[in-house]
Amino acid sequence: MVQLIGAGAFGAIVGWYVYYINRYRTGGVQFTDLVTLIGVLGGATVLALFPGQSDLFGAYGIGLAIGFFGYFLILFGMVTNSANFDIDWFLDGRRKKVQDGYVIPSEIATTVRPMEAPPSGSSRGR
Repeated sequence: MVQLIGAGAFGAIVGWYVYYINRYRTGGVQFTDLVTLIGVLGGATVLALFPGQSDLFGAYGIGLAIGFFGYFLILFGMVTNSANFDIDWFLDGRRKKVQDGYVIPSEIATTVRPMEAPPSGSSRGR
């Protein structure tokens, strides 16, 4: 039982991180990204840890889905509960202007939309 929980937790961490990486991508999607993603999710290392057709691999896959979609659901909940954002933020990054009395420190990077390429010569993004 401990191995199943561990495999599921490992999958959840990988799934969470995969969503995070894709969300903060600054360049366009390329075919090599897909190849890398498949390598990370089902590559030789994962299959060595969790043999295919086993309960451990199944737990890993379930954890992967929970982590990936969990990230989105938590983000969705925070956006819908925020007075400063609405559902349009997911489409094109729209948000309300910062109110008087609030400030965004200059050392904080500008938030970018998922899959957005920063404008040429811009220091936006990560």
